[in-house]
Amino acid sequence: MIKRTQNRVAESRFTLTAVVAYAIAVWIASGLLIPAVPITTAELLQGAWVQFACFLISAYLMVELNNSNALIRIYSRTVSCSFIVLLCAGCFLFSSLGGAIVQLCMVAACIAAFHCYQNKLSMGWTYYTFLCIGLASTVFVQILFYVPLLWSMMFFRLTSLSWRTFFASIVGLLTPYWFAIPVLLYQGSADLLYQHFTALADFQMPFDYRQVTVNELLLFVFVVALGITGTVHYWRQKSADSIRIRMLFGCFTQMWLLTTVFIVLQPQHYDILIRILIINVSPLIAHFLSLTYTRITNIAFYVICSVALLMTLFNLWMPSLNF
Repeated sequence: MIKRTQNRVAESRFTLTAVVAYAIAVWIASGLLIPAVPITTAELLQGAWVQFACFLISAYLMVELNNSNALIRIYSRTVSCSFIVLLCAGCFLFSSLGGAIVQLCMVAACIAAFHCYQNKLSMGWTYYTFLCIGLASTVFVQILFYVPLLWSMMFFRLTSLSWRTFFASIVGLLTPYWFAIPVLLYQGSADLLYQHFTALADFQMPFDYRQVTVNELLLFVFVVALGITGTVHYWRQKSADSIRIRMLFGCFTQMWLLTTVFIVLQPQHYDILIRILIINVSPLIAHFLSLTYTRITNIAFYVICSVALLMTLFNLWMPSLNF
């Protein structure tokens, strides 16, 4: 078996360090961390430091997601590296605090959910999974549309759904609101809770892309193309992985396909949904980059890296262009 550039990069212990340094450089170049020069303390405090912290924690949790589940059957950091590079390619997303919080909650939910594999008594991990979803719903209530899919994955793929874990999931979803509701009632702002949940029924005309920018469209097409590439590769090569890993990658595939449909139908939620898409595509394209060894896939590695770099540069120095 010939090891090509893609394999040496995927298996290197320095790849993640290099990618993190690249990400920090992109954040600085975006002007969010240092919004003005000369730098003063007041200007530094105006930076997007909370979003940056969520980004770093999310990247670390992607490392843990890979390590705790052995998603790639060789030593490789490509899962977290793919996640970081794709987010940097969409650096126009950096400024969104709500998006950063939902992104962090979704990665944490994946880690907790996968701990429930084949354990119908895993009420604790199930609670933590849906607690993360509940927290994310306080920022983006439409994330609740993923709950039926999560239950179906618990039943068919993780085989962890029972009456006990089902009720644990309900409690996890409600926990953030047990704290929020008394505060809102005390402040006399109960109508905010009503407005929050009525947003679930707020649908815009499907396929209305007038507000979608060229930058957003390019990133979406790129990530979906990677998702298709990674999924086709995994379907062809999945026999080499254990049944558990096949089930987990089945979860990633279902999530990215459903998220793609959500973005196509309701593009006004692009800012949040593209992050969920990236989280679930990253393991699939990482599997492709780490465990293929042909000349064609090596060329594909160069193409993917080049496109990601060009998109990052384009989004750093070009304004969002409307159709």
